[in-house]
Amino acid sequence: MRLEAAERFARGEKTDVVARELRVTSRSVRRWRREWEQGGADALRSKGPASVERLSSRQWERLERELKRGPLTHGWDDEFQGWTLKRVRLLIGRMFHVGYTVQGVWKLLRRHGWSAQVPLRRVIERDDEVIEVWKAEVWPQVKGPRRTWAPTSASRTRQARG
Repeated sequence: MRLEAAERFARGEKTDVVARELRVTSRSVRRWRREWEQGGADALRSKGPASVERLSSRQWERLERELKRGPLTHGWDDEFQGWTLKRVRLLIGRMFHVGYTVQGVWKLLRRHGWSAQVPLRRVIERDDEVIEVWKAEVWPQVKGPRRTWAPTSASRTRQARG
């Protein structure tokens, strides 16, 4: 988007027009224009991720090894047995004394190719046939019929007249 703005600046387009057509604020376009005037289109190129990774590559490798060992080895022995962002955050703090937010942990994991966990196996007691029957017969009754549009009233004392 910034490079598109640079092309428009070179053509002499006004700030308000560029902002409107690129659907950004005029303030951003003015900032981009100043940078473009000082350093050309190269000044508007991405400068990399906004946050600097706090773990070194060696620390990340160690963390990844520990994540692969599972949460049970680190003291989480509940029925969930999965990694949550909060648990990974606590593990990073314990291992490296580095603070991350939950969102920061998510960005860190995504940056290194990790994604949301999905269970590898299903519970033994699961009965897919019973589930399908429930979805087909019970759920529609619980959910109820779809509401259609009808005039309503915002008044607590008077009902809408149809």
